[in-house]
Amino acid sequence: MINKSVFKISFLHPKYWLIWIGIVILYLLVLLPYPIIYYCGTKLGHLAKYFIKYRINIINRNLQLCFPNLATDEKRNLLQKNCESIGMGILETGMAWFWPNWRIKRWCKINGFQHIINAYKKHNGILLIGVHFLTLELGARTFGIFNPGVGVYRPNNNALLEWLQTRGRLRSNKYMIHNKNLKAMLRALKDGETIWYAPDHDYGPKNSIFTKLFAVSHAATTIGTYILIKLSNPAIITFIPRRLPNGSGYELLILPNENITPLNDRLTIIKNINKIIEKSILLAPEQYMWLHRRFKTRPTGKSSFY
Repeated sequence: MINKSVFKISFLHPKYWLIWIGIVILYLLVLLPYPIIYYCGTKLGHLAKYFIKYRINIINRNLQLCFPNLATDEKRNLLQKNCESIGMGILETGMAWFWPNWRIKRWCKINGFQHIINAYKKHNGILLIGVHFLTLELGARTFGIFNPGVGVYRPNNNALLEWLQTRGRLRSNKYMIHNKNLKAMLRALKDGETIWYAPDHDYGPKNSIFTKLFAVSHAATTIGTYILIKLSNPAIITFIPRRLPNGSGYELLILPNENITPLNDRLTIIKNINKIIEKSILLAPEQYMWLHRRFKTRPTGKSSFY
């Protein structure tokens, strides 16, 4: 459990100077009026696609796998919008880490918060399903202003970025839990906390099973969600942070509690979680993190998709 971010003098070492330059640039950019941030972010996304061709190929492949019937023009447009979202996602991370609360509230609106209130009346804790949208950092910050919870995260490999990331996330979370620490998550849920949890990525073959996701019949899916649901029976609430068109701000959608039963049927629960993930992504597909190799883990004997 992490509830504070400690600055170390070693972060001033010359090996971090380029990162510091990037941090300062990001900080200065997000001081600009939001319409200018929106313009810069989308243009950055257009530019970035020429430098991340490996990731562009992954995006293309994921779209082919998930939506094989998507027309060529529709897929091209979705790819273009997704690139814009990648650029915006960089600046939105800075907004989440550096903006004051009043500015977050001005540009980010919440719809469906009554579902959180209702869940607290009936359950010990809330499992907040938040898939990897490129707006995720800003969405989590927005949610935390109104309802501070517990963040689940994977530590950054770079010590300076880990400090900055933790510092930013603790602005809207009571504390952070490592994504492999299921015991701590269960304890928090039983204590009535809201746990943010993302079960949509491919976390490798260990503690995963294969089940359907979109048009992919065998997608490696974590069983962590099943364990949390079975052992704590929380409310299952989905939140979707959507960027609104034309630089008009953000909408944080909170959906009603999902009643998933029976609790002892692992495959049924995981299938239902994947349906929740699909429903979430389809509400803003151009803003999803398609650049992740979501289907890198394959059943034994099956060739790689990538």
